Amino acid sequence: MSDRSSHWDKVYATKGETEVSWFQTSPSTSLAMIRAADPDRETAIIDIGGGASRLVDALLQDGYRDVAVLDLSAHALDAAKKRLGDAASRVDWIVADATTWRPPKTYQVWHDRAAFHFLTDPRDRTAYVERLRSAVAPGGHVIIATFAPDGPEKCSGLPVQRHDSASLLAELGPDFALIETRRETHHTPWDSTQAFQFSRFRRRG
Repeated sequence: MSDRSSHWDKVYATKGETEVSWFQTSPSTSLAMIRAADPDRETAIIDIGGGASRLVDALLQDGYRDVAVLDLSAHALDAAKKRLGDAASRVDWIVADATTWRPPKTYQVWHDRAAFHFLTDPRDRTAYVERLRSAVAPGGHVIIATFAPDGPEKCSGLPVQRHDSASLLAELGPDFALIETRRETHHTPWDSTQAFQFSRFRRRG
């Protein structure tokens, strides 16, 4: 975890959750795509790179009862726990690197709006997909949001790998089918714009 973890801990230790470019008051596209996967309220859902995102708040408000949030930064998760108060006890908080983590269970919905586009090394992407494959049950859904091909080339001082649905499907492999893709123009807290793509895949079987 070392270098990546240290970077993100420093970011969240020095900036408030609303002072980072990826902050969203309402994660509407993520929530819409999770709802489109039609999970029941007992479905296991994990948010990869969830950090201090407010998606977990929305999922709990929707009544989902098996929600996990994984992030490299303990500082980021602590911010989310503090915001949620007593409701934080209803979430499985995981401090881990998605490229080395060993999933303890399977999930029906895997969501990632933050982590995958930082994996510029093909070996890291391969490692990530290996963990994803061991964590997502057959018939489960994978939602990955990244900077679109015309999106930023860097974020938080780090290079990113931009994607579209075709490049993501190539990374996931033939066991996954593309169900839908959506484009989002994200407005940062300082009112610049960033092009994102969201793609939802279903694991065959």
